[in-house]
Amino acid sequence: MDSSDYSKNYHLFLEELKTVDVLLTIPELLKEEIIEESKRLAKMRSAIEQIMTFIDLTTLMGDDTKSRVEDLVASAVNPIKDNPQINCASVCVYPARVLDACHAIQSKKSSLSVASVAGGFPSGQYHIESRLLEIQLAIRDGATEIDAVINRAAVLENNWELLFGELVKIRNTAKAAKLKIILSVGELGSNNAIYLASMAAMYSGADFVKTSTGKETINATLESSYIMCSAIANFQQNTNKNVGFKAAGGIRSVEQALQYMILFERIMGKNNLDPKLFRIGASMGLLENIRERLLDSDLI
Repeated sequence: MDSSDYSKNYHLFLEELKTVDVLLTIPELLKEEIIEESKRLAKMRSAIEQIMTFIDLTTLMGDDTKSRVEDLVASAVNPIKDNPQINCASVCVYPARVLDACHAIQSKKSSLSVASVAGGFPSGQYHIESRLLEIQLAIRDGATEIDAVINRAAVLENNWELLFGELVKIRNTAKAAKLKIILSVGELGSNNAIYLASMAAMYSGADFVKTSTGKETINATLESSYIMCSAIANFQQNTNKNVGFKAAGGIRSVEQALQYMILFERIMGKNNLDPKLFRIGASMGLLENIRERLLDSDLI
């Protein structure tokens, strides 16, 4: 983003700041409908298989090894053994494991994307220079998607200029990589902060906004996701630009995954329900639950 675009987009974001006390809460009726719809879809094989295509299959453990990443890639490339046409959207790993993921994907002659949580994950409590370097190194090693955390302190202290400036630097450093900005919604303190942080991410050039790192006490919820998707819809209306949504953190069951899919479709429309604009961040726990469900002979 050059200086003229920065100035224009920051001015547009400042207009959003005038929207004080955003009272965006998910209507209780909508929430009930989503939960009931998820139960219905959980009985349909096609819906369960569709979930697979949205998953960024993730391992972010302190004891991650080359062999674990290789197993992750194998599962993402062919998550359903009897249906080789289906694969996950990407694998997501720490920056130091990007090369392992890329080599494993190459060995399988796959075009699966590699995402990396570069940029000071999970806390964001690092100097911006080291955060940017981490992004550069992840891309150098082959990452084509970057999941970068925001500086939560900037939000909590209402230092929106600092946040916006850092996000623009992250966008410029990521270059052509798909950039998913992680808000860590459970640590932002209010619905208003979630909405404005979403807007800051989008006006600074994010391709996706993402709920959580998975390391917070409170991760993805339907409530925070409703606010984020509403912000995306408003941004799209204001700018005619599409931004994606990624739910992550604590999503371990078919029903949970379906609920976020349904919520996104309700707000953004069925035409936008595509891995280019909707993702679910999940570990092998969700994948195993999906595999177990697909063994059910009573599925429609």
